[in-house]
Amino acid sequence: QLQLVESGGGLVQPGGSLRLSCAASGVTLVDYVIGWFRQAPGKEREGVSCISRGGRTTNYADSVKGRFTISRDNVKNTVYLQMNTLSPADTAVYYCAALRSTPGICGMSWTYNYWGQGTQVTVSS
Repeated sequence: QLQLVESGGGLVQPGGSLRLSCAASGVTLVDYVIGWFRQAPGKEREGVSCISRGGRTTNYADSVKGRFTISRDNVKNTVYLQMNTLSPADTAVYYCAALRSTPGICGMSWTYNYWGQGTQVTVSS
């Protein structure tokens, strides 16, 4: 059974950076597309980014393009989300999710079936 655990969230000032990690256990991530999602209070969950099995394909929400970078280390069984130039609008609980899929593609609108518990990111001065 695949289990995902996010870490790296916290309180950061506007303009700052954080790196989130999504560590997998139970199975290897090499066969899984990974997505990062976030949910702010009172808002629906939204897709932030995704990465294909081998890492060659990535997608980003328009709101984070140029500021966030997703990457993966299949040896360490971990996916990362580097978040730069953070603003209060980025405040949310961030979740990673996994979906067994074919190589070379990823989508944030897909139905992911494994989810982590989330990590809080708060951007405030």
